[in-house]
Amino acid sequence: MTIKDLKPALVFSIFDQINQVPRPSKKEEKIRQYLLDFAAEHNIAVRTDAVGNVAMTVPATPGCENAPMVVMQSHMDMVCESNDKNFDFNTQPIRTIIDGEWLRADGTTLGADNGIGMAASLAALIDKDLVHGPLEALFTVDEETGLTGANNLGEGMIEGSILLNLDSEDDAEIFVGCAGGVDTTCTFNYKRSFAPTDFHFFRLEISGGLGGHSGGDIHLGRANANKLLARFLYTLSLEHEVSLAEIDGGNLRNAVFGVDTARKESVRVAFNKFVADIEVEYKGIEPTLHFELSTEERPEYAIDLDTTMRLLEALYSAPHGVVSMSRDLEGLVETSTNLASVKMLPDSKVLVTTSQRSSVESRKWDIARQVEALFRLAGAEVTHGDGYPGWAPDMNSRIMRIASDAYEELYGVKPAIKAIHAGLECGLFRAKYPHLDMVSFGPTLRDVHSPSERMHIPAVERFWGQLTRTLEKVAKE
Repeated sequence: MTIKDLKPALVFSIFDQINQVPRPSKKEEKIRQYLLDFAAEHNIAVRTDAVGNVAMTVPATPGCENAPMVVMQSHMDMVCESNDKNFDFNTQPIRTIIDGEWLRADGTTLGADNGIGMAASLAALIDKDLVHGPLEALFTVDEETGLTGANNLGEGMIEGSILLNLDSEDDAEIFVGCAGGVDTTCTFNYKRSFAPTDFHFFRLEISGGLGGHSGGDIHLGRANANKLLARFLYTLSLEHEVSLAEIDGGNLRNAVFGVDTARKESVRVAFNKFVADIEVEYKGIEPTLHFELSTEERPEYAIDLDTTMRLLEALYSAPHGVVSMSRDLEGLVETSTNLASVKMLPDSKVLVTTSQRSSVESRKWDIARQVEALFRLAGAEVTHGDGYPGWAPDMNSRIMRIASDAYEELYGVKPAIKAIHAGLECGLFRAKYPHLDMVSFGPTLRDVHSPSERMHIPAVERFWGQLTRTLEKVAKE
């Protein structure tokens, strides 16, 4: 069986087409052209704006012209993570595998976030059996790394009064609110010094972590490779002078460091104890987490000792994880912070990026400023991004009731009404179009943003049923 044999056939067929097209964040040119070609093939009215968002419009089914216009919204880009260092997301298609009731990719992210939302929108536009009012489909750029498309949506791109965001990840759940967020970047300027000739150098690599969504999965307490790298190196620095030559806590998670050659065996002893401690701490949480310490050739240059210590102290001290839980919705994370990446730049800089989220605007900025204060004390230059607003729940929403009734009528289960601790684009749409009545729903996805990403095949059929029944009910009401 292949993806072409799955049902709903129209949705999976389009999803398969989408996964043949490269679409990394900020590199959406090819997927944008696919959308424009799709519109031309099916004679659909289409428009774009200055940042590259695409909107399509189809008229109502005859007799439903007076129904409110519905916008189906999804984003074009995907997070690109791979277990294969030779896989090129800029040129290669995503290879899908059916694994029981789940669809996954062959060693890479699947791109169901948000390719399945795109596929469902396009399918709804061309499904001749679907009864609907006037329909729009909005496809935004760069959701994953900056919400650029939603933040810069062009005037007149959408006209609808109802918006269905198709970027949620749990079947039988309807989301009516989300957290706002802001990224904080901290830059360390260092002096390049010659690596000590009497030092033995090592490479420490961390791999196999489950990862996951930095907002939606933050409550799971999974390991953060940046924190673990900093923990080992800082602890080591209490007993040894550490010469740090490389540190990469982004797509790769490794560091190159050296200690006095006479003390190299004590590093291996410390490493073994560290690994044993981490295995106990993350037992049952990180079953595939792997550490490797290997000898490395002495590099020519290293980061100066003063910057090394300030960097390690800041990374080790930096908060990461859940800060507080919501008092309004049980089980919802209210505020969190994520130590996202540590990158060495060519111009003698180390760039640390963190992301803060909260459903309470003041708490979002409070934790962002705590991170700022810590890194300023460590001598870094700190800036905040523009951020994005949260989406406050409206428990009287008409479309919430319609979407909930649609699911219950089809499947006999009343879906849960929730808010999510992640940045949906809905907050930005509400700021630009205050009249919009919005909900978000989607099929069950697991381990998004990681090579373990997978999509529950039966949930896709229920998602498609909920979407089409919701559109029909809006048209008839």
